[in-house]
Amino acid sequence: MDQTSLGFSSSRAMAGAAFMVLAGIAFAGLNVVTQWLTMTLGFPATSMAFWQYAFAFLFSLPFLRRAGLSAMRTDYPWRHVVRVVLAAFGVGAWVSGLAHVPIWQAIALVMTSPFFIILGARLFLGERVGAARWAATAVGFLGAMIILEPWSDSFSWAALLPILSALLWGASSLITKSLTSLERPETITVWLLVLLTPINGAIAFSAGFAMPDGAALGFLLLAGILTVVAQYLLTLAYTVADAAYVQPFDDLKLPLNVFAGWLVFGYAPTGYLWIGAALILAASLFIMRNEIRRERVASAT
Repeated sequence: MDQTSLGFSSSRAMAGAAFMVLAGIAFAGLNVVTQWLTMTLGFPATSMAFWQYAFAFLFSLPFLRRAGLSAMRTDYPWRHVVRVVLAAFGVGAWVSGLAHVPIWQAIALVMTSPFFIILGARLFLGERVGAARWAATAVGFLGAMIILEPWSDSFSWAALLPILSALLWGASSLITKSLTSLERPETITVWLLVLLTPINGAIAFSAGFAMPDGAALGFLLLAGILTVVAQYLLTLAYTVADAAYVQPFDDLKLPLNVFAGWLVFGYAPTGYLWIGAALILAASLFIMRNEIRRERVASAT
């Protein structure tokens, strides 16, 4: 490799890391806005999810215009519908969780999503899991239990909502994974954008729809903007650098959200958060490195 290509690769790697960190900052800001709306202003969680993604949909219209309706052509419509329904319920569980659970606890628990993906890949896609991935999954869930402390008097069932969102998002990711070999990325993205708002709307109406005004409207507009910005930065990160390289920077979302929660709400992690988070993080990184090694072996043969 010559000096020019080395410098180019290095600059792309740095850009990917920067985009991933910026996406984490945007998501942390979004979580603060979500918790302020639901916990401080008392805005209903289901309506919050609807308006957040409705405004995000409006801000995404330029992308939809470029992609065109032709991007929705597919031989697997019901697979897309089920994927987006799972994602919508995952959003609802996440927003509802943030209405009751401190940001630091919610973000640590939602990091269990990769372990649900592993379990689902074994149960529904027939993938071989192996002892190493089973062990990492067990360690990750042990970390979640340490954070939850279900044996303590302060335990609340609402603390399970971030885990439910991780489960639902993991199931949605599995379907997305099965579609990536069958569909164009534009098709997968457009179906998500088009379906998410009406599905969230149906959920919101079933739970009692709320119209925003005043400060709530302003915060919801900000949530919509942050949603689009965060997703765009995430896409840029995966576009300019390898996913295996930028993924560890996604784990910075835990300290970023801990800091954001402390800065705005005065939340300070209690109990054994850092022990549990360290176990989840270590298990996630182990799985990622194991997957990279497996892919290299597969490509070499």
